Formats: sequence, structure tokens, C-alpha cells
Amino acid sequence: MDSNLVLYLSRRTLEMVLLLSAPVLLTCIVVGVAVTLLQAVTSIRDMTLSIVPKLLSVGVVVLVCGGWILDIVLRFTNEIFAHIQTISR
Repeated sequence: MDSNLVLYLSRRTLEMVLLLSAPVLLTCIVVGVAVTLLQAVTSIRDMTLSIVPKLLSVGVVVLVCGGWILDIVLRFTNEIFAHIQTISR
């Protein structure tokens, strides 16, 4: 196993982590900013008001994007196993 393969697999792993976490993180950012603006306008300072919408929106995003995320992870896993087979030969 040479260093080029290790660097390639490391880069692909980091790309997968960024790609798969992007929908959830972007949803948290957008909902967090919206709730913060709502709290600033209405002067409501309740901590549960900021947590509950984030949890609900992340749950919806995971339900909507779950099939896509699973497909990406399965393809990446198959790629890793293909590389393992070539290394063992």
C-alpha cells in the first residue's frame, strides 16, 4: 500500500464527511439565524425556542436526505472494499 493510495482514501473520506454533513449543518445554521432574528425582534429569551426548531428541522432533513446519504455511503464503502481487494492480491 503506497502513500498515494492512503492520501487518496483520506481525501475521499474527508470529502464524504463534508458532503454528507452539509445538509444538516446548513439547516442548523439557517434555522438558528431565523430563530435568533425572531428572538431579537420579539425580545423572547427562551432557550427551548432555539433548540426545538433546530431539532425538528434536522429530523426533517435527515428523513428527506436519508436515502441519498445511504446511497453515497454504500458507494463509498464498495469503493473502499474494492481497494482492500486490490491490496490483498
